[in-house]
Amino acid sequence: MDKDTTSKEPTGFAFSALQHSKAERLADKVYENLFHAIVTGMIAAGTKLPSENQLAREFDVSRPVLREALDKLRADRLVSSVRGSGNFVKNAVGATDGTPISELEDRDALERIGDLLNGIELRLIVEPEAASLAARRRSPADLARMRAALDRYDEALAKNTILHYHDYAFHEAVATASCNPRIVATLKSLEYDVSRSVNLMRFLSHYPPMVRGEAVRGEHEEIFRHIEAGADLEASRAMRNHIEHARSRMLSSSTDF
Repeated sequence: MDKDTTSKEPTGFAFSALQHSKAERLADKVYENLFHAIVTGMIAAGTKLPSENQLAREFDVSRPVLREALDKLRADRLVSSVRGSGNFVKNAVGATDGTPISELEDRDALERIGDLLNGIELRLIVEPEAASLAARRRSPADLARMRAALDRYDEALAKNTILHYHDYAFHEAVATASCNPRIVATLKSLEYDVSRSVNLMRFLSHYPPMVRGEAVRGEHEEIFRHIEAGADLEASRAMRNHIEHARSRMLSSSTDF
């Protein structure tokens, strides 16, 4: 008797997990769109956002999904809620005029920045060695993944759209090429920090977004070139310089870099 090869719908816990995962992805999409509109000035500070019903219709999502996206924006301190009045766009992490991080009075924001800096310290320990190993162990498939991430970053940069997915994809491809699963796992644990630091720099750095994006792109290209050439010491050095530059871009209010 032939086996029944028809696919079965997920049931019970599995179906619930799939639904939750889909809702999370939808919430991320809404968050990214609203985040981009805020950081590019399409929605100015002080602007009242449309009602939740209207936003849910515009993004074609449920209100619970929309609320999850708004919760993320509130956690980033980009949006505040006023009971009975709605949701309003705030200024960047408590700074209204490009105030350097060191002068911010928002203690919660400073604590989050401190967490990111701790993550950068860990990346400085792990990722230069990952780049060195990648230069010695990379396969053609690894190089193709890195190149694809660079190309997608270029496309996003040209369109002035969200970059951090492609930024992280490049770093993940380098970690994968190290052939050390522990390094990959460590970087995955920092994925949120990598994304958050890119988002935070959009607010706290005075570097024009296009200039900053091109600087990151150039640093990625240098890392890739050394890995492709099998130059482990140079790859490690380039990765360290890249992460240190990222830290400087986060902390500095100067355009001289």
